[in-house]
Amino acid sequence: MIVNRATRVIEAFAFRHRDRLVWLHAATAVAFIAVIVVPVFLPDPPGNATPLNHWVTSANYALWGLWFPLVFLSVIVTGRSWCGLLCPMGAAAEWANKYGPKRAVPGWLKWEGTPVVSFLIITILGQTVGVRDHPEAALEVFGGTMLAAVLLGWLYGRRKRAWCRHVCPIGLLLGVFSRIGAVQFAPKVKRDGGDAWTEKGVCPTMIDLPRKEESRHCIQCFRCVNPQTKGSLELRLRTPGAEIERIRHHNPNAAEVWFLFLGTGIALGGFLWLVLPEYQQLRQAIGIWAVEREMFWISKPGPWWLMSVHPERREVFVWLDFFLIVGFMLLVMTAMAVALGALTAMAAWLGGLSDPLASFRKRFVELGYQYAPVAMVSLVVGLGGALFEPLGDLAGAAKGVLFAGGILWSLWLGWMILAFQGLGRGARLLALVPGLIGTFAVALSWWPAIFGP
Repeated sequence: MIVNRATRVIEAFAFRHRDRLVWLHAATAVAFIAVIVVPVFLPDPPGNATPLNHWVTSANYALWGLWFPLVFLSVIVTGRSWCGLLCPMGAAAEWANKYGPKRAVPGWLKWEGTPVVSFLIITILGQTVGVRDHPEAALEVFGGTMLAAVLLGWLYGRRKRAWCRHVCPIGLLLGVFSRIGAVQFAPKVKRDGGDAWTEKGVCPTMIDLPRKEESRHCIQCFRCVNPQTKGSLELRLRTPGAEIERIRHHNPNAAEVWFLFLGTGIALGGFLWLVLPEYQQLRQAIGIWAVEREMFWISKPGPWWLMSVHPERREVFVWLDFFLIVGFMLLVMTAMAVALGALTAMAAWLGGLSDPLASFRKRFVELGYQYAPVAMVSLVVGLGGALFEPLGDLAGAAKGVLFAGGILWSLWLGWMILAFQGLGRGARLLALVPGLIGTFAVALSWWPAIFGP
């Protein structure tokens, strides 16, 4: 009763102040400029700089130590609220849409693989230009993403956010992980037919609201909420992970599962090349092989927008670095996707022995979602490692606790997915074994990147 009363209060507040949301977007736009643009025009910080005494260091910590990990962790509590309430890119795309030609969203943009490709390109580019170390690289990656959002927003959709639904690389991550979140917006009166796409209605991400079943595309902008009407949606609280536990009833999507596999692998590859001595040995061997064959171009630096060329900071990538980093990341991505795909296929086959009514593909897609928690924790602890630096000697313990929590949660989700597939306890234990192996494989693969080789 108290929970219902609290959600109704939140709904009423959001409904009353909906027109003032633009000020939140304006505030985050100013913060975006301060963190992404301003550091480019400031001198490099000295070696003893901290977030408290130099703006460049402060901006870097705000981006990688606060924004990135906290936004991802926030989906557990508030879903994709960042996207609907704060994100300056989505807001800018929607603003541009008011003045554009409002063309119909093309088929290539609506393809489920478009945001996956977007994520892979941004992740690889971020590594080759050094997005975590150089303010110019951060401006290129995040500023370029902003320009792409505005351009696509200007071109496509009719007062909608085609960028947020179909292209945004961060939106795809948050969307997948929002399925384990504790909040959802659900129709007061549900219409049959399953989750669907439509440009009609108030939803900026083109959800057919009366048929809404999944959380992935919902950016929680509260536009669909009207406490005074029966046809609107309402805010509901649920147990974290409940949507994935019952994923069979929430529009499971094969593209999301393969994104989990591919995204985990590409991000992992982006860290392993930095810490594994085997990578440096491979680099030296290929370099010697190329020089012996007079392929001297491979030792020359490329364009600044494609790779890190900062001699003043003692970091200059050459074409060898570029091709090796990209190739290594793609290799790790492929290996991770093949391994997780094979283990998930094995679990789906074992589950089919007791759940013969569902197709193999259906069981495969459902079981692929069990890796969401451990994948999210890996990204948070890896990419957002600066969040733990203020903890000093306790940083390792904090990472370990968070990591263990992700592993256990993934195993629990696998157990519950199998339960909703109708498997008994014994059959569940057997079918969970591949998921157990896969979950620990993800964790162990990230171990040297997070805790050291």
